[in-house]
Amino acid sequence: MILRLVRSRRDIWSYLEPRLLAELGKVPSHSLRNYFYRRSGVTLPHSSSLHGRAIIYAPEGIVVGQHCTIGDNCTLDGRAGITFGDNVNVGAHVSIYTREHDVDSPDFTEVGAPVRVGDYAWLASHSVILPGVTVGEGAVVAAGAVVSRNVPPYTLVGGNPAQVIRERSRDLRYKLGYARRFA
Repeated sequence: MILRLVRSRRDIWSYLEPRLLAELGKVPSHSLRNYFYRRSGVTLPHSSSLHGRAIIYAPEGIVVGQHCTIGDNCTLDGRAGITFGDNVNVGAHVSIYTREHDVDSPDFTEVGAPVRVGDYAWLASHSVILPGVTVGEGAVVAAGAVVSRNVPPYTLVGGNPAQVIRERSRDLRYKLGYARRFA
């Protein structure tokens, strides 16, 4: 009886948590919103900023490095883990998934793997990163790209599926972490 009650409470919380975090994303204050993201389990340094209206699954699986900016309306699936390095720029409407269904499984089994984003990487608006991908240090994922394979360091990729376009300069010294007002 008690085990059933505990299990149902976990089921209810797993249903409610992403919805509550989505509502939290509408709070028009970076410091207040980021405070609650930290309280929910996201590792988010004070030098980094998670902009509004994010959809977050399993916040305890999301680790953000120093001086990162994560744009508006991002989907972050931390169920298998997402790790951002330092000085990472994530544009608006970026989706990062760590779990998916195995299309060849007879019972539609869910599979997944963590996503890692290296220092100085830039994920441009509307890009999609699929489970198990590592985006290398200094790499750039072009707007709208769908990334299903690892991206080598200091490489620009784009398209669906993402393909190498060219190399990026290795001379990167900037620091991010700014927060737009009322965003």
